[in-house]
Amino acid sequence: MAKYIIIGGVAGGATAAARLRRNDEKAEIILIEKNSYISYANCGLPYYIGGVIQGRDNLFVTSPDDFKIKFKIDVRVSQEALSIDKEKKSVTIKNLKTGETYNENYDKLILSPGASPVRPPIPGIDSDRILSLRNVDDTDKIYNFIKKNSVKKATVIGAGFIGLEMAENLAELGINVSIVEMAPQVMNVIDFDMAAIVHEHLKIKNVELYLKKGVTSFKDSTNGLDISLSTGETIKADMVILSIGVKPDTILAKNCGLALGVSGGISVNEYMATDNPDIYAVGDAVEITNPVINKKMMIPLAGPANKQARIAADNIVFGNKSVYKGAIGTAVAKVFDLTIATAGASEKLLDREKIEYESTLVHSNSHAGYYPGATRMALKVHFDKSNGKIFGAQCVGYEGVEKRIDVISAYIQNGGTVFDLEEFEHSYAPPYSSAKDPVNMAGFTAANIINGTVKVIHSKNLANLKDYLMIDVRTSLEAANGMIKGAVNIPFEEIRERLGEIPMDKKIVIYCAVGARGYFVSRILLQNGYKDVYNLAGGYTTYRTFVADQSNENIFDHGSNIPNKMTYSAVTDDSKVISVNACGLSCPGPIVKLREEIELLENGDCLKIEATDPGFYRDVESWCNVTGHCLVKRESDKGKIVALIQKKGEENVNNNNIADSKLGNSKTIVVFSDDFDRALASFVIANGALAMGKKVTMFFTFWGLNVIKKPKKPSVKKGFMGKMFGIMLPSSSKKLKLSKLNMMGMGPVMMRGIMKSQKIESLEGMIDTAVKNGVNIVACQMSMDVMGVKKGELIDAAVIGGVAAYLEKTDEAGMNLFI
Repeated sequence: MAKYIIIGGVAGGATAAARLRRNDEKAEIILIEKNSYISYANCGLPYYIGGVIQGRDNLFVTSPDDFKIKFKIDVRVSQEALSIDKEKKSVTIKNLKTGETYNENYDKLILSPGASPVRPPIPGIDSDRILSLRNVDDTDKIYNFIKKNSVKKATVIGAGFIGLEMAENLAELGINVSIVEMAPQVMNVIDFDMAAIVHEHLKIKNVELYLKKGVTSFKDSTNGLDISLSTGETIKADMVILSIGVKPDTILAKNCGLALGVSGGISVNEYMATDNPDIYAVGDAVEITNPVINKKMMIPLAGPANKQARIAADNIVFGNKSVYKGAIGTAVAKVFDLTIATAGASEKLLDREKIEYESTLVHSNSHAGYYPGATRMALKVHFDKSNGKIFGAQCVGYEGVEKRIDVISAYIQNGGTVFDLEEFEHSYAPPYSSAKDPVNMAGFTAANIINGTVKVIHSKNLANLKDYLMIDVRTSLEAANGMIKGAVNIPFEEIRERLGEIPMDKKIVIYCAVGARGYFVSRILLQNGYKDVYNLAGGYTTYRTFVADQSNENIFDHGSNIPNKMTYSAVTDDSKVISVNACGLSCPGPIVKLREEIELLENGDCLKIEATDPGFYRDVESWCNVTGHCLVKRESDKGKIVALIQKKGEENVNNNNIADSKLGNSKTIVVFSDDFDRALASFVIANGALAMGKKVTMFFTFWGLNVIKKPKKPSVKKGFMGKMFGIMLPSSSKKLKLSKLNMMGMGPVMMRGIMKSQKIESLEGMIDTAVKNGVNIVACQMSMDVMGVKKGELIDAAVIGGVAAYLEKTDEAGMNLFI
């Protein structure tokens, strides 16, 4: 009868023990675990602390007693293996409860000791307020510490998977959370541009983020713990979660002379055997092959550990027949509303191994855009430009993220290419995907790069680029909300007619919102003789997060226990709350809606507004800061933003140091054009400014007068030239043409149709909104005289004025636009 000993009883060890029993009913099997529990949900520990997993018992897959009964395995918890004698095939074991030490012989031995948290020798690190999370005992300590000490502030040191999961779960308990990370980004296994999306989300969730900063010391004080950073700053916390990584627990293997790998883990072959044929090793302590780079490395994940355990158990009983092919590091994490998943190699790993690669980055909907609830995801794929072989993939989004990475992971493991992604056949229905899935889109874009259909450039490379022209091919409305410095805005629809403005002897960089229109424009230029044309991967969406301030420091008062800076003490359970739905409205629609509705409330009443426009999260805070109303609460849940605003009285608004008109609270806009798109832009900006509490004057001159003509005009007496202008010019805003691609009147019809489907207010609706909110519309008297336009033809809100009236307003304005 064979005798097997397994050291370590969590993922790898418990799986190996159960598999050994299924393979060999007669064997004697002993499982040694130094802690009190075996086979528990290690990955679920943060969620028990955060209250997501309600019952502590739910963390346990099985108990030692159940394991003994079901599998006839001798489970010895609270017992520690002290040493291994390879020659005598014996293990020295200590009973941690009684202090007894004894020896056990074996025929075969499996090591599954796992890994332990890194705890560097930082001054003050032995404080009782500094805790780590690795096992159930650690979980109980953290859980009880929070409960007994009424923790209001916590700092997580390290922003890997566990650190971010702990940050989320502590925040869900109402604790103010700070994250300190020495690297320039969180989650070092993903690329910086993908991590930047996570940084943005952490800001939305009001998590303090200190990047590129290390901890130099900890010091207990009367009101908590002082944490000194490498920059000289000090932040305070009631408790610290230390999560700066793990190291393989290899002391047993090293002391008995087993070979270790280049990264410090236990060296094993493809059968999971060590250099001693009677000793196998699995789990976080072993070094395994990463087939993407064809090298051995540490990949401490539960999935690989379980698979290694099954293979080791099979080879122990049946001989070395089952081969472990290695792991590519497929992993997923939940960080508040976001899901972050990765498979294969990152940029950092590929750069380190000097492997040449190209990347594609697409922003796609989680399912069909016309089906409610679709959210954007960013999917990035690294590949070999010579043959399309996939090296790695990463995805960040709200829904369906892990599904896409699991698909690409399977292709990576089987040596798949981006051309396989093009042909990937997925299950499709509008609630679940699109006819062209994000995986397909990544394949299409990557194949285009390989085939030379398009050249791409990434945000990280722009800083080093010289002598180039950058063209923003988004609409003028989009560009008005932010552009890359130095770019020229030539909307996609105008590009063919404006080729003469684009030099052929320069490198041309194209960008749009996410990359699709940039690709179209690249194709237009290349087919018109341009040679050096690049599309910005991920477009402005990726660039904006890439260049943003990644940190989120000093949002809490570290000198006191203020739970949230947005809490307003005057809000009570009896406060009147009115709910408003602004979902589906594009900027500035939600802000306009907010202003209209809050004016109907009494002082002290609250307005709860929901919106899906991503910019609204920041806009609502800015609006409250400018208007003096109080942002009580603001949340983002899977793409839906919910804000609670309390209306303040006029006297409070005045005390909020809002600038008066002489200090720049007024805005002026000259509208010279009667192009439909430009008229639309002018009223988008005007309504946004009005919603922010600004005074807006719009000066309509020459062709701009056509924008403010009544659709149904009274009969007015005109001279010959006036009648001629009346025939040749648009009769009202409803007859305006597009500046480009008018297509005999079909262009404006199509644009109005798109606006309607996207729930964007019509131009006429925007004009009415502006009038309702107090815009000062001035029609140029001189232009009216020249063109024969009569006052009766203009909307009632228009007043007749000259240049002096307009210039008076510009003197008071902090902004003057010419459209």
